[in-house]
Amino acid sequence: MRLTITTNVSVDGVMQGLGGPDEDRRGGFDRGGWAPPLVDTETGDYLDQVYGGAAAFLFGRRTYEIFARSWGAMIDMAKMPIGVALNSRPKYVASTSLTDPEWAGTSVLTGDVAAAVRDLKAQQDGDLLVPGSGVLVRWLLANGLVDQFDLLIYPVILGQGTRLFPDTGPDTALDLVSSRTTSGGLTIQTYRPLGRPEYVH
Repeated sequence: MRLTITTNVSVDGVMQGLGGPDEDRRGGFDRGGWAPPLVDTETGDYLDQVYGGAAAFLFGRRTYEIFARSWGAMIDMAKMPIGVALNSRPKYVASTSLTDPEWAGTSVLTGDVAAAVRDLKAQQDGDLLVPGSGVLVRWLLANGLVDQFDLLIYPVILGQGTRLFPDTGPDTALDLVSSRTTSGGLTIQTYRPLGRPEYVH
């Protein structure tokens, strides 16, 4: 499987609490729910297509719990295309603390997670989709396990909150595969990692 990161971020790179005011208030974050007012029809259709085309899903624990409470538990959300995909396909969680997941179709990856992810990638075709999951995304990138990034960049500066990429971390060159702008001003960028960047010396 191709490991694909699909993440919604603000222009200043914030990915925290996009869905609602109480989704993630860590660090005193009080600007949650910033994404829904900006989602246009094209973005919704794109996300339906991406989730609908995934063979399986890989989560960090916190994002998994947010998704399980919403897409996995709310009947109206479970009936939407994203909910149908999430509820009908295998879900994997990289976690040392989650022991008894209640969302049907979930397996917890423990021990050597890098080996477990490599094994998943080798098992079948299609996309292993990683929604959100900032801590996991940064770990996957540092371990060379990311095949593709889909970044949905929303036209808003939040000024606070957890960012997708930290102040320090691995450096990675990217190949821009595709780029488009929706009628509502979101940009959807698809990148593939190319290894270390080149620097002028």
